[in-house]
Amino acid sequence: MARALEFDYDKAIGKATRVFWKQGYTGTSLRDLLKAIGIGEGSFYNTLKSKKQLFLQCLTHYKETVSRRHAEALLSPTSAKEGVRALFKTVLDDLGDPRTPRICLLARSVSSDVLEDRDLQKFIRTDMAAFGGAFVSRLKSAKDTGELPSDFDAEAVAQIIFTYLQGLYRSAMLNYDRPQLEHQVDLFLTSLGI
Repeated sequence: MARALEFDYDKAIGKATRVFWKQGYTGTSLRDLLKAIGIGEGSFYNTLKSKKQLFLQCLTHYKETVSRRHAEALLSPTSAKEGVRALFKTVLDDLGDPRTPRICLLARSVSSDVLEDRDLQKFIRTDMAAFGGAFVSRLKSAKDTGELPSDFDAEAVAQIIFTYLQGLYRSAMLNYDRPQLEHQVDLFLTSLGI
């Protein structure tokens, strides 16, 4: 007869996600994870299998929670311009939340230690490509409706915004000055015609 789980699996994934989010993949030890989750090594390997498997589950959890909020902010408003600005507002809200690290878990995961692993690299690339695709679609539909000019290069602008977001996450780790960042984002988006 199989033993019942001695811990709340969903809470364990949430706690582990925060550890990876704060410390990065390589910076997180098995001891860190066991302490955060509150289980022993045997239970860890029997249930969660490995640090890598747990990290993949945490990336999925992050995608289903934080990334979903970002996608909803981008896609929910009627106007694409409002959606892009809502996305940045949501990102700045997240960065200003004292309960979370001042970086995106996926942005933190774009590092040589993670990208050396084929499975982890595939997850990161696939997730970022999906978000980038949604961004391009949003901007292209705004061109089709006339919200953006017909010569607007949706793919290039989406890539520029995506690259800027990665830099924003890194900069906010050093200095989170919300009014300054809001001003910077406004200038950036205005210069792109958004």
